[in-house]
Amino acid sequence: MDHFGGRALGFGGGGGCGTVRCRHCSASLPAMPGARVIQCPQCYGVTRVGGRGRRRHPNPVEPWRPAVPMPVAGGGFFPGSRGKKRAVLIGITYAGMRRRGSQLMRGPVNDVKCMRYLLCERFGFPNDCVLILTDEEKDPCRLATKENIRMAMNWLVQGCSSGDSLVFHFSGIGVQVPDDDGDEVDGYDEAICPMDSFSQGPILDDEINEAIVRPLVHGAKLHAVVDAEHSSTVLDLPFLCCLSSRSGGWQWEDHRPPTGAYKGSSGGQAMLFSGCSDGNNKHSLLPEASTVGAMTHSFIKAVECEPRATYGSLLTTMRSIMRDGGVTCNLQGPIGAPIRKVANFSGIQEPNLSCSEMFDIYRKPFVL
Repeated sequence: MDHFGGRALGFGGGGGCGTVRCRHCSASLPAMPGARVIQCPQCYGVTRVGGRGRRRHPNPVEPWRPAVPMPVAGGGFFPGSRGKKRAVLIGITYAGMRRRGSQLMRGPVNDVKCMRYLLCERFGFPNDCVLILTDEEKDPCRLATKENIRMAMNWLVQGCSSGDSLVFHFSGIGVQVPDDDGDEVDGYDEAICPMDSFSQGPILDDEINEAIVRPLVHGAKLHAVVDAEHSSTVLDLPFLCCLSSRSGGWQWEDHRPPTGAYKGSSGGQAMLFSGCSDGNNKHSLLPEASTVGAMTHSFIKAVECEPRATYGSLLTTMRSIMRDGGVTCNLQGPIGAPIRKVANFSGIQEPNLSCSEMFDIYRKPFVL
């Protein structure tokens, strides 16, 4: 059975505290107070805490509150600069989570470095407005823990206003768990795994949507690039643009929740580039290093090779790169070497674009 694809909720205990049984290997797992999902350190499987049908109201997300006061401008935790262009870049190798003898993932940290170079050198993002979290940082405030990622998402959108261009990038591991509130068309929640996912649990798409999509005001724009398994709808955006098997062109799908819950913004626009179709990629939790970073690198290469791209041409170029490296573009500088070293795209499905609203992807120019 796939770690994240099973449907039976096999565990004992519950209620958000105490212990529960891993639904994959039956190990006894401690459940943190308030946790909705937990991850098993023995089999890497993910188990929902609490039964299906437990939360059926239209807005299932309980607002997250930081354990310590949120940093303010100049407060020392996160950058004090509040420029119109801001980014949060997260790359996790999971070095402390890997089984003995398994290969170390180097791709995620390289992805973050390449994305920072692209944003700062090509699109004019100030260096002090780009926040990087990895599991290799010496500063504990820059480690990619669940708490730090939550605070970073809050920092990204806090006080956003018209004209803001925001970027959220995650390179690491994504998981899928059965939905318990009826707001998923496919019956599954998607999630990203922080470096302390075993003790704190993954971050669900419901929370990500609440944190960085809902606060976007009119005129503010968010671009997200998520390089992980099960990432097509990890921002819980209501519309998905994907390749049609019939026409061969890009088409929109309606992913608005059956419950009627609102998953859009507060007037702004959110767009997610992802590289895996939910439920179709059967990688293990810790994939080989050669398949990590293909989504990030195809995005960067497509952006560099298509200087006046529309969203439609960018998706088409990314697809060509993912399938057969079909674009010739010799990238120079610090960004060039990591891009050229990515050779194995076998684990990547078609690129997707999720959005808070539908638009003509062939006419709308891509601008960060």
